[in-house]
Amino acid sequence: MAEGERSLGGLELSKEWQEAADSRADLLRYLKEQVPQIFCLKKESSPQEEEELMQSRLLHPLECFLFGEDPQEGLEKLQQGSTSSQLCGRVFKEGETVYSCRDCAIDPTCVLCMDCFQDSVHKSHRYKMHASSGGGFCDCGDIEAWKIGPCCSKHDPGAATAMVTDECVLEPELYERAEKIFRVLLSYVADFLVWEETFELPAELQPRAKDNAYYCVLYNDEHHSYDHVIYTLQRSVNCDQAEAQTHTTLIDKEGRRAVKRGTLRSCQQAKDLIRSNSEHISLQPLRVEILHSTVMAHQTFALRLGSWFQKIIGYSVGFRQAFSQVALESNTDGESPCLISRLMLHDAKMYKGARKTVHELIFCSMLMETEFKRLFAIEFTKHYKQLQKDFINDDHERSISITALSVQIFTVPTLARQLIEEGNVIKVIVDTVLALLHEHLDDNNRFFFLGYNSDKFSRIQVIFHDLRYILISKPSMWTEELRREFLEGLKVFLGLLKCMQGMEEVKRQFGQHIAVEPEWEAGFSLQIQLRHILAMFQDWCSSDEEVMMLAFKECHKVLMQCNNQSFHKEANDYYMCKHIVHLRPYKVSQEPVSIHLPISRLLAGLYVLLCRTGAIERLHDPERYDFTQLVEHPLRCVVLAAQVSAEMWRRNGLSLVSQVYYYQDVKCRDEMYDKDILMLQIAASKMDANHFLMLILLRFELFDYFNGSCSSKDQDELIQWNRLTEEMLYLLIVIVGERYVPGISHVTKEDVTMREVVHLLCIEPMAHSSLVKGLPENESHETGLETVITKVATFKKPGVSGHGLYEVKKERLVEFNPFYYHYSRSQHSKAEESQKKRRVQEGNDKALRPPVPPTFCPAFSSIVRLLCCDIVVHILRRVLQRAAEDRATHWTEAMIQRALHLIGQALLEEKMQLEDSTVEEVTFDFSIKARGIGSEHSKSVFLLLSKIMALPSLEAQKDMVKWVLQMFEIVKCLREKSSPTASMSMETTRPEETVQDKEKAERKRKAEAAKLHRQKIMAQMSAMQKNFIESNKMLYDNMPESGAHGETVAPTESCAMEHMELCIAIGPHRGSTPSERELLTCILCQEEQEVAAQAPAMVLTACVQRSTVLTQCRGKIPTHRADGTGTSYPLFMAPELAVGTHTGSCGHVMHATCWQKYFEAVQNTTRNRLHAELIIDLENGEYLCPLCKSLCNTVVPLIPLEQLTFNYENAEIIGQHLTMPRWIQILSARIKGLKSITQDNDSNTESNSSDVDTGLCGEGQPDFRSILSYGVQEPRKFSDSIAEMLVVCATTVHRVGLQTAPNEVCPRVPLMAWNTCAFTIQAIENILQEEGKPLFGSLQNRQLAGLKAIVQFSAAQRLKSSQAVIQRHFTDMLGALLPVVSRKTTPSLLEVDFFHLLVGLVLSIPSLYQEEAVDLQPSAVSSAYNHLHILHLVTMAHVLQLLLSSTDFPAVAGGEETEETRVAAELYFTVSQHAGRLIPDVSGSSVAERVKRGIEPFLRSAALFFNCLTGVHPPEDLFSTSVTSQGQVEALCSYLALPSNVFQLFQEHRDTVSPLLSTWCGSPAITKALKGKTQTVRYPRRRNRLIDLPEDYSALLNQASHFQCPKSTDDERKHPTLCLFCGAMLCSQSSCCLSKLDGEDVGACTAHAATCGAGVGMFLRIRECEIVLMASKTRGSTYPAPYLDDYGETDPHLVRGNPLHLCPERYRKLNQLWQQHCILEEIARSLEVVNVMFAFEWQML
Repeated sequence: MAEGERSLGGLELSKEWQEAADSRADLLRYLKEQVPQIFCLKKESSPQEEEELMQSRLLHPLECFLFGEDPQEGLEKLQQGSTSSQLCGRVFKEGETVYSCRDCAIDPTCVLCMDCFQDSVHKSHRYKMHASSGGGFCDCGDIEAWKIGPCCSKHDPGAATAMVTDECVLEPELYERAEKIFRVLLSYVADFLVWEETFELPAELQPRAKDNAYYCVLYNDEHHSYDHVIYTLQRSVNCDQAEAQTHTTLIDKEGRRAVKRGTLRSCQQAKDLIRSNSEHISLQPLRVEILHSTVMAHQTFALRLGSWFQKIIGYSVGFRQAFSQVALESNTDGESPCLISRLMLHDAKMYKGARKTVHELIFCSMLMETEFKRLFAIEFTKHYKQLQKDFINDDHERSISITALSVQIFTVPTLARQLIEEGNVIKVIVDTVLALLHEHLDDNNRFFFLGYNSDKFSRIQVIFHDLRYILISKPSMWTEELRREFLEGLKVFLGLLKCMQGMEEVKRQFGQHIAVEPEWEAGFSLQIQLRHILAMFQDWCSSDEEVMMLAFKECHKVLMQCNNQSFHKEANDYYMCKHIVHLRPYKVSQEPVSIHLPISRLLAGLYVLLCRTGAIERLHDPERYDFTQLVEHPLRCVVLAAQVSAEMWRRNGLSLVSQVYYYQDVKCRDEMYDKDILMLQIAASKMDANHFLMLILLRFELFDYFNGSCSSKDQDELIQWNRLTEEMLYLLIVIVGERYVPGISHVTKEDVTMREVVHLLCIEPMAHSSLVKGLPENESHETGLETVITKVATFKKPGVSGHGLYEVKKERLVEFNPFYYHYSRSQHSKAEESQKKRRVQEGNDKALRPPVPPTFCPAFSSIVRLLCCDIVVHILRRVLQRAAEDRATHWTEAMIQRALHLIGQALLEEKMQLEDSTVEEVTFDFSIKARGIGSEHSKSVFLLLSKIMALPSLEAQKDMVKWVLQMFEIVKCLREKSSPTASMSMETTRPEETVQDKEKAERKRKAEAAKLHRQKIMAQMSAMQKNFIESNKMLYDNMPESGAHGETVAPTESCAMEHMELCIAIGPHRGSTPSERELLTCILCQEEQEVAAQAPAMVLTACVQRSTVLTQCRGKIPTHRADGTGTSYPLFMAPELAVGTHTGSCGHVMHATCWQKYFEAVQNTTRNRLHAELIIDLENGEYLCPLCKSLCNTVVPLIPLEQLTFNYENAEIIGQHLTMPRWIQILSARIKGLKSITQDNDSNTESNSSDVDTGLCGEGQPDFRSILSYGVQEPRKFSDSIAEMLVVCATTVHRVGLQTAPNEVCPRVPLMAWNTCAFTIQAIENILQEEGKPLFGSLQNRQLAGLKAIVQFSAAQRLKSSQAVIQRHFTDMLGALLPVVSRKTTPSLLEVDFFHLLVGLVLSIPSLYQEEAVDLQPSAVSSAYNHLHILHLVTMAHVLQLLLSSTDFPAVAGGEETEETRVAAELYFTVSQHAGRLIPDVSGSSVAERVKRGIEPFLRSAALFFNCLTGVHPPEDLFSTSVTSQGQVEALCSYLALPSNVFQLFQEHRDTVSPLLSTWCGSPAITKALKGKTQTVRYPRRRNRLIDLPEDYSALLNQASHFQCPKSTDDERKHPTLCLFCGAMLCSQSSCCLSKLDGEDVGACTAHAATCGAGVGMFLRIRECEIVLMASKTRGSTYPAPYLDDYGETDPHLVRGNPLHLCPERYRKLNQLWQQHCILEEIARSLEVVNVMFAFEWQML
């Protein structure tokens, strides 16, 4: 009924409004009444109530008005007629994963959301993924954004409907109504979002009466920290911490929050308090306003209307168009801006929530319609300058500023073109930058950034992105309009560059070091921002010749205006080698010089483009261009870099070194260093070669030095001259040799990239990411690497760690140039080193020859004249002469190396020219000049070369000199048109051959010697290895000269007999324990010692930890009460193995005393180390192993096996008496007797137990001491230090395993020792099974040593505890098997893990032999029988447990009935009867198969246990994996003295077992389980592995994007994190999912790890693509995720964003890390490597 009324009310109202003359006034009147009654009331209503009221009383009538009928019906009609939009338009949240296609996107800003990407063609292309910074939207469906595949399958409009979408599909009345209501409401929204009056409302909304209800509203800013705001609120509006935290979180999220409601006075007080509490010396107070409750109500509703608009617009394209129309229509008065502009201009003053609403509205309306997008772009450009100014002064991030929308409009190619033509957007943007940077201009109108505000400056830099967006796609068609506006924009841009040309000049410091480092970063960050823009301007120019010519002239004109103040002295004449040059003097080392010359560099770029297209010919009066003047500044810059390299500017501090570094670095060199070299090459091609070289010598300040008119004795000056000469020769090599620039020679961009890659790979093989870092990026962040890499390199796949590497192909090495101009100093020496090494390995000489360069284009062909002009020959002669005179301080090897390279270049050039044309035509005459004599006294270059070849100090260059001399010969022969003469060729090649032959012979001899040496060492090693294997595997043939492992000594009869017996571990036929001496070396003091029971203790490092690796109930950890009640653990381990205690060792041995000293030292030093507690927990006795740095928390004493020769006759005799029934009687009697002695008449024990005994066995009643008559002996004695270490280890196991305080006398200490022994064996058995390795012989030595030590330690444990306690434990454990001694609390058969029970019983039974006066223990024979009977009993109980818990019997094809299946069926029938027929009916063969499969893990663990306990060698079948499963089981059974058909046990011991079966099966717990009321564990237990991960990483990201945090509803960025143990998806690092653990706040991952992995966790953080390993609340570390890209590299934080795929090997390694309990070790190692300065709060993860 209420529904009907509501709709009626809404419809009636809407009719009234419809009919009213002025519906706007009516509407506003209605809002005036209703809004204050719904929002911001005194009694705070819940959000739901508020929502419902708003829906029914406000939005519903509005919707009725809009549709003119019931909204539901109107909507249905609308949806029938309309089509869905072709654009996706999903707005990204911060942190959401977005995809870009490198093959198809027009530019990198074109992105797809996760869902569109999954359904698009781009999934199979080269895509990139990255996290969105928020605020962009999905470009699916935008034809201008993609070359192909613009739509995913969801948004593909299909041919038929494609044309319909853009037309208005609304009926005219509906459209009119929509416009009407949108106009009223949008202006209402705009009014209130820009409303600045805090107390008053607009006249038409002014209420009649005004109550005294105000709000104190706190606004967000980016300066105050969270904690500061929380503190302020607690102090100012007396709220508690939780409330203050909620307020603060919401203020940060929404931008503002009312923190108090009350009278004006009380709000004023709160405001003053907040301001005073938040003010600080460096901080402004927080922004607080007081708003009247009605103002607040209307503002709240205005914001809600924003989302209502979005909903309505989403219904139909027509609504969207109506809304856009209203938003963009200009006002009637024509003065004030349109509604959307009002909102935009007010953006910086609005709070976060309002901004987000406005931006989302713009996204879903105007930006989704092509025409309105254009109109919006024009509005945006119109107000661009103002918007940017507001943004600069605002303190919010750009992602929530209206300026961030520029990327949506400027990147659309057609729009960008229109905006240039109509609004000259280039000019607008550059003007904005200039206006904002105006304050940084100095008197010369150049930038000077001293004392700039870095935050503001970084905001200004963002504007350059907009310029880049505009220029991203260059026009294919130029119109006159476009040309004119573009050139206009370029002029303004040149004005910006003019302010940079020559800015921040530096002057060399003399005498003292610079006092204050000058500011340089700002200039370079500008340069980095401009780098792509400069390239794009050149690119645009190159696409139209006319534009290019005009741009070049304009650029030259501006440069000429800049250059007029550069000299202070008049020109002079300079003479050298009969050449005169008229130049003005200038010394870089004495006068100011600037590294910033963007106009000169732009000019150089444009000049090369002109040459490339041939348009240079059409340049009017090229004589106008004075190249000496043009080259001046770039040359100074190059000289500056050379002088800094020569350490002449050391006193100018680091800032200059940094500038020169960036000048040549890959980030800037494209538009800096490279362009300077280009300008030098242009000048060299245009000037006389001799004059050009004289200019270079002058600027390098080496003119007098080479003219011979100055000499010096000052060492520093000589070193400087040498270094400058090196740099100058290097520059000449570069000018002549670096031709890989399109336009300088005929090469393509691809050739250039290939050459870069070859040179990078000549340094060393590199990973893909290192190559990308070493290559310059273009404006689309592409390097062009993928297209060329396969041509120049081969890929080597990575192993389990490391990454894939590229190696350069052999045939590409001829291109290697040791003086490649993009090498840094260190790269140059590395490359040279590795190439020489390679040449030697291949048997070549060490000469690194200059590569053959491509020929210059015609415009630059004259550069080669540099190589043969008089001055260059003079320079070379001078350099070589200095070396020939061999005066150490006057030359360096590097100088000679460069000179040789230059000579090589010249000879190659001459050779090429002679080969291409006749001798007469060739004017290049270097070889002739080089053979000629200069002045009267000097020798020719050729002779000097022959002379320096003999210098011992130039040994390294000998091969190079030889090659140069050979080249001279070849050129000479070419000139004389003869082939090299026979004698000459013989002479030059023979000596070399003989030398080479000698070298080869020598190398061969050395190789032979090395091989022999290696063989000798290998022989020694294998001998040692054999020795080690034999001693450690405890081989039975214990002779010193035993044959190689596997050969058997020819057996005699007795020997063969013994061989049979030796492979049985227990019972009367057990093998002997071989005697073996174990000599071990302490890793600390390096002394050897034998391990002996009486000797001082040797200990193994060990780490005890709780583990859930084997759990069958992940996530459930039983609680153990400290008083021992609760579960029966640790006496009985439940079969789920929920949490075990694992003890692992790294296998390193120390003396106990050495370890104690080391441990104390660690404790003392670590206490003083910063953040050491992150690595090791001192309180819990942790330390790092001194040798391998594994994390340890205890030591296990090494106890040798007792040597034992078994008395078989004696065993035979005893065996006839000691049958199982008899054994049970004797035990019962002994237990009863012991009880009466200790007067421990436990009321739980059955009072009539004697009657039960008699019932059990007909023979005479055994006596209390009859157990002793089967053989006793004295117990072993241990030295004090071993005894002490036993206590140390047992206490740690007890403390860690039970998480209690250390207490060495706790009765549970021995139990925990046995438990850790059993659990560790089960864990090792699990690993071996998982990896498919044999049970014996495949463990690593550290695992084997650790396992033996733990078993022996657990066995020795009873000697250290009170015997009464151990006896009580034995009795309690035996109760699980024998009802005679059981208690009421004893668990049923299905509630016990029988392997843990077996270990406990075997290790505690010796305590029964203890007498009051004398310490006794069972003899070997007694023990053998004890072990045998215990194992038989436990095995039978386990078989029964297996049958009772099985539901899935395997269907076995009915073979003939064997003895085994018969017995199995019989047993199963009996059990079925006892169990009340609650188990399924199955055949004997199924039962037999089930039992065989289920019992194997138990038998394997038992075999490992008895092997370590007794030392008896196992049968050979257990050493290999080739034996069948059946064979394995038989070998296990024979080793454990069990019949191979385990059902025979029930036959053998029928008398004993029959009564037991009924008791076992009759337990109420079992009946319950069989009826399905409790869960039981199935056998064999499920083997745990890490969860399966998808092959493609984007599937995981997809999962994460749909992840909803269970505890919060907001759309804030989450960090979905996957637990790899159980697959749970958690919300980490988020306050919404904090929980309490031991009274502390911890994050979701820490809390989850506590229950899922007993404190240990392995998580995959999906958005960050990294694994987090956790060990406890305070410790964790990151680890690479097992996902690799196609180049074999991991990608933490998706920085590179390449497609990632699962690497199974790495995931397997992670699985092993977990299964082998190495997570703690891994964390400790990684923390030790990374020295942590600031602790990361792992517990908050």
